[in-house]
Amino acid sequence: MQEQAVPKRNILAAVIGNALEWYDFLVFAFMTPIVAKLFFPSNPADPSDNINQILLTTAVFGVGFFMRPVGGIILGLYGDRKGRKAAMVMVTGLMAVAIALITLAPTYAAVGLLAPMFIVMARLLQGFAAGGEFGTSTALLIELAPAGKRGFYGSWQMTGQMTALLLGAAIGTLITDIFTQQQLMDWAWRLPFAFGLLIVPVAIYIRRNVEEPEAFKQLKAAQAAGTVKQIGVLEMLRTYRRETLVGMGLVVTCTVSIYITFTYLVTFSTVTLKLPLHDTFLVQMAGAALMVVLMPFIGAWSDRIGRRPLLIGSLLGYMVVLLPLYAWLTNEPSISKLLIVQVIISVFVAAFFGVFSTVMAEMFPANVRSVGMSMAYNVAVMIFGGFAQFIVTWLIRTTGSPMSPAYYVMFGVALGLVAAFFVRERAHDASID
Repeated sequence: MQEQAVPKRNILAAVIGNALEWYDFLVFAFMTPIVAKLFFPSNPADPSDNINQILLTTAVFGVGFFMRPVGGIILGLYGDRKGRKAAMVMVTGLMAVAIALITLAPTYAAVGLLAPMFIVMARLLQGFAAGGEFGTSTALLIELAPAGKRGFYGSWQMTGQMTALLLGAAIGTLITDIFTQQQLMDWAWRLPFAFGLLIVPVAIYIRRNVEEPEAFKQLKAAQAAGTVKQIGVLEMLRTYRRETLVGMGLVVTCTVSIYITFTYLVTFSTVTLKLPLHDTFLVQMAGAALMVVLMPFIGAWSDRIGRRPLLIGSLLGYMVVLLPLYAWLTNEPSISKLLIVQVIISVFVAAFFGVFSTVMAEMFPANVRSVGMSMAYNVAVMIFGGFAQFIVTWLIRTTGSPMSPAYYVMFGVALGLVAAFFVRERAHDASID
């Protein structure tokens, strides 16, 4: 069955829906400098010191990550038992409610402390929904892949996430071009969130019309016949402890890259390096666009040479270039330097992201694939990604060193590199079920 042509709508359901989901989640990070001023009080001792507002906003950004493991477990189990399609539709519906809360939330000037409460509620719901996205959509892509093309198909998971990053940066650039600073503060800041809300029906329509992978249908038939057992979370963790730990190590690199190297770039560049917001968004777009182009090629290459060489090689290169690049950038910050740094880093991250999702999926069999990936992914994201922006902002304020983001990312890359040496090569296995 795997040799048959895969309906394009099935691939679009995973990729486009995934991009829209992550757009809604990441756009909050892009809007941090503006949201901070509108929803959180300034430092009473020094109203011009907006680092206090940034700290509060990044803390709220991190709050959503507490719900990621909960959503990952519940929606992951749901996806393994009821189907990838059912789980993805539910994820999209939950995200729609969350983004509506943010779009319509009254500001601190209007309702005082009720304003950040709206944001916290929305972030908790967003976190729950996003917790189920990675496992279910990645499982769908891998199970749809024809023989010898799992790397290529799996690469579209992170391509979807980077497409969301590109879309968010593009809209950020557009609104800073069109509107004045006062208009942005008054009402235009809501537009990126409203755009995410408007495109939710598209994602739901696409996902409702997806077909379940043949591998999942065969799994359900085997479970009905009693030849494959359906197991719970605790048994999954006992049986696949090694795979879960290795996966978590890889996810640490993934999450510090997304939430520091990319999404935190806007806040870091404008607040710490004092670079213009509009130009920073353009740099963000350039890095994301490069990765969107490179990752499918990396995924296809991994089908030929294997996953491990690309995993280990990309992480080694990533580790080597980070410190000198950030030192060069922070010495005399400029947009041209920021662009060079972001492009070089994007090449190494693209090489890692291009195989990351496939490696994660190949570690777990079909009966626990969705929940297994969700557990490894969301626990690591909660610990190392959720409060990464808060920690880095606090480190910058405490130490006075703008190099803090580089140190944090290097720590995450080191953990991923250790995990990569424990990955079992499965690129040329005929089946992973």
